[in-house]
Amino acid sequence: MAKPLRVALIGTGFMGKCHALAWNAVAPVFGDVPRPELALLCEAGAELAAARAAEFGFARASGDWRDAVAAPDIDVVSITTPNAFHPEMAIAALEAGKHVWCEKPMAPAFADAERMNAAAQASGKVAALGYNYIQNPIIRLMARLLGEGAIGRATHLRVEMDEDFMADGAAPFDWKHAATSGYGALDDFGVHAFSLLRVLGFEPRAVTALMTKPYADRATGDGSRRAVETHDVASLLLRFDGLGGTILLNRSAWGRKGRIFVQIFGTAGSIVYDQERFNEVQLYTADGPRDRQGFRSILAGPVHPPYEKFIPAPGHGLGFNELKVIECRELLRAIAGEPAHLLDFSAGLEIERAVHAAARSHESGQWVDIG
Repeated sequence: MAKPLRVALIGTGFMGKCHALAWNAVAPVFGDVPRPELALLCEAGAELAAARAAEFGFARASGDWRDAVAAPDIDVVSITTPNAFHPEMAIAALEAGKHVWCEKPMAPAFADAERMNAAAQASGKVAALGYNYIQNPIIRLMARLLGEGAIGRATHLRVEMDEDFMADGAAPFDWKHAATSGYGALDDFGVHAFSLLRVLGFEPRAVTALMTKPYADRATGDGSRRAVETHDVASLLLRFDGLGGTILLNRSAWGRKGRIFVQIFGTAGSIVYDQERFNEVQLYTADGPRDRQGFRSILAGPVHPPYEKFIPAPGHGLGFNELKVIECRELLRAIAGEPAHLLDFSAGLEIERAVHAAARSHESGQWVDIG
């Protein structure tokens, strides 16, 4: 059996905990890899780092992320910090000869994403991005259905992503409202939409976009108000080879909790998927008697790999964290030199290219070519 990988984790928020759960679960779930050694956890402060290391099962802790880069016993670094910190951390880790597993998006600035990709190419190490939604067995099934021509030739695409964590205008100013975090919904959510389109086989060629701000300013901790610098809503029209589509994004959509709604219309049917019910997909095929045609639900089960690694019975359902465990296993495949279902920095750069093209379109009011 291969030597266990020694892991460092930088950041312990929502996604940091998700990475920690994945590193802890990947060996018992899949059974075909040695248990990774959780060697070092880094946080903004030694006390917090020590507490999280004890909770997450890491052997030692540090209040300085640079220790993850400098440590000679680290093989792979998980980066789960806010977006603005990704470039410096990822580049430093790659230049130090570490593999990198970095959350999305790559960076607020496209030039920094380019530098990250260049560092990855120069290092020869695996540099993977945290697009865990593409790991859903149902998304993989959708890709197979499209590849098999289940709905004929695709004629129109629609992707929506909505959540309501920015919907309350009385909520205080957050780091995601600052321009240093990026554009707003366009890159925070849009990268997920583009990642799904990519693994489903659709590459946009041109885009026109409009971004809006539901709230102009937000309260701060000192009682003053600060202008919101990002856009919580983005609407995109896309041009693909031979068809058109839309991406609609909203971080201020009351009632929507984790919705990614994908509709793919074809010459012989349709596929519909809703992330809030992500263990199922709706398939319509225009065959048989017309009075018996209709969408049918396909529930995830052991026949949809790698669902069977978690649960032996269909219809019981996987969750968000399980997708991260699947992504972790794909990362280990890549590090072992095996084919892996991942989006690396090179693929991620093309997603960033589409996002920044949309931002330029918003500024100019014109269609912008992607590429």
